[in-house]
Amino acid sequence: MNLHTLSSREIVDLIQEEDREVFRAMKRSRHLVARLIAAAEPGFIAGGRLIYVGAGTSGRLGVLDASEAPPTFCVEPGKIVGMIAGGDSALRKSSEGKEDDPRGAWDELTALSLTAHDTVIGIAAGGTTPYPRGAMEFCKTQLPEDRRPITAMIACVNIEPPPHTDHLIILKTGPEVLTGSTRMKAGTATKMTLNTISTTLMIRSGRVYENLMVDVRASNDKLRDRAARIIATLTGLDRQESFSLLDSAGGAVKTAIVMHRNGVDRRKAESMLAAADQRLDRLPE
Repeated sequence: MNLHTLSSREIVDLIQEEDREVFRAMKRSRHLVARLIAAAEPGFIAGGRLIYVGAGTSGRLGVLDASEAPPTFCVEPGKIVGMIAGGDSALRKSSEGKEDDPRGAWDELTALSLTAHDTVIGIAAGGTTPYPRGAMEFCKTQLPEDRRPITAMIACVNIEPPPHTDHLIILKTGPEVLTGSTRMKAGTATKMTLNTISTTLMIRSGRVYENLMVDVRASNDKLRDRAARIIATLTGLDRQESFSLLDSAGGAVKTAIVMHRNGVDRRKAESMLAAADQRLDRLPE
């Protein structure tokens, strides 16, 4: 209640103290997050998508996580989708009124031609936003039963499971330092949870080997350097040899590693990876 009277240092200390609740909330919800991931994994590997639906900060965080998947894991655009009330313009300019329409996401969801392999996650810090809750309704009432995706809601307060929701994840971060500003603790916990969900699905689908982003493609100088370092780590080659191998593999890290480990050319390495579902862990070392 005395927030406005505090010094800068006191405010920083207070915010950081409150941020401890983010990690406590994450720990309490970890079994729920793991359960959702386990349910989503088979469909995701079979070609399904991960789709986030939210408004305001929640929507922006979903779009952020989705937009980072292609450069990090070299997945095709659309494998992870972020939908925000008000569309892309709402990423920069507030469009809060759009969140009150429970059918606001229906046209976009229709355009996605959802299948049972997909997972749709509604994000709402307060748990009551009509826009993501309406997305749950669409998935379970507007599609044939054999095409209905898995549905989940992420909220930061205790709520009853919304209708049409298969999984409910509660990140109970408690009151914000600045009352009602869910861009703070709630936003941080939400971002961490989305990172956990998407990264775990990428690992489980073979896009990570050891703890390395082996699906990265050398499309610019920074990624070329990262790719060479990954190759050096997994093969023992020196830096220049790693760059040469990367070039021979057409900039594809996995292909380069298979070429080196198995003494084969690029075409044979690509064929071996295709037979192993693009997973290095299914190929002999």
